[in-house]
Amino acid sequence: MSLTIGVDVGGTKVAAGVVDEQGDILVSTRRPTPSASPEHVEETIAALVTELRREHDVEAIGIGAAGFIDAERSTVLFAPNLAWRNEPLRDVVSKRTGLPVVVENDANAAAWAEHRFGAGRGEPDLVCVTVGTGIGGGVVLGGQLYRGRHGIGAEFGHMNVVPNGRRCGCGQRGCWEQYCSGRALLHEAREIADVQTEYGARLLALGGGEPEGIEAVEVTQAALEGDAAALDCFEEVGSWLGKGLADLAALLDPGVFVVGGGVADAGKLLLEPAQRVFAEQLTGTGHRPLAEIRLARLGNEAGLVGAADLARVR
Repeated sequence: MSLTIGVDVGGTKVAAGVVDEQGDILVSTRRPTPSASPEHVEETIAALVTELRREHDVEAIGIGAAGFIDAERSTVLFAPNLAWRNEPLRDVVSKRTGLPVVVENDANAAAWAEHRFGAGRGEPDLVCVTVGTGIGGGVVLGGQLYRGRHGIGAEFGHMNVVPNGRRCGCGQRGCWEQYCSGRALLHEAREIADVQTEYGARLLALGGGEPEGIEAVEVTQAALEGDAAALDCFEEVGSWLGKGLADLAALLDPGVFVVGGGVADAGKLLLEPAQRVFAEQLTGTGHRPLAEIRLARLGNEAGLVGAADLARVR
C-alpha cells in the first residue's frame, strides 16, 4: 500500500498526517506555526515528518501552504500570513527529510481532495471555494488540477467586486473576500451591534456588551437561535457568495461547486442565500444547466489529504 505524508501549513498551526491511497488519514500530528521565521517553519515540518516516519514507511511528502506557489511546485513566491518570500520550500524540506516533496497552494490541495475523495468525487469539472478568514479557491477541469501558467491561478478571493471598496491584505481594494468571508461576517455583525444596538442586542450580548467582542461562532449561534440581525449577516455574506459563484460559472461552467471553510460550517445559513442569488445572477439563467452547490465533506483535513495525494500522483 502506497503511503505519503500530507502537511498543511497554516498561520497558526502545522498539521501533518500519513495518508493512504483511499484518502484515509492513518495517523496525524500538529504543532504551532512559528510564523515569523521560514527556517523554523521548515524545522517544524521536518520534525513532524520524522515523528510520523517512526512507524510508517512513506514514499513522498506533499505540502499545502497558504500562498502563491510557482509552476514547478517548488517555491513559495509569497505567503501573506507567513514570512515566506521566494522560499525554496521543496528543496529545503527534501534535503532535511531525504524524501521527494511536492508543494501546492492549500486551497488547490483541498480542491483536489474533494475531487478525489469528497463532495466532488466523480466530477471531472468542479470549482472549490473555501470561505474562511478569507477566500481560497481551486479548480479541477477535465479531471486535472488547473494551476495557471505561473502556478498561481484560482485566487478567487482577490477578484475585484467593488471598485475602491474595502481594503484587502493583498494591497488592493474591493476584493471578493472582503465581502464574503469570516472577516466580512464579523464586519456586518459588529457594524449592526454598533449602529443599531436594539436590532443587534443579541449579538451585542454575546460579545460581552462590545461590538469588538463578537466572534464568528457567536454570529452563528445567534443565527441558529433565529436572531434576525445574525440571519441578516449570513444573508449578506451568502448573497455575495452566490454572486461570485455566478461569475465563476460564466467563466468556467463547472458541473459542481464545492464550498468549504469555517464559514461554510454554518451550512444552510450560508448556502440557502448563496443558491438563491446564484440562480438569479447566473448568465442565461433558465436556459442552461444549473451547477449544483455542495458543502465540502472533508473539513479541515482536506488540505492535508489533497497534498498527500498530489505527492503520490506527482
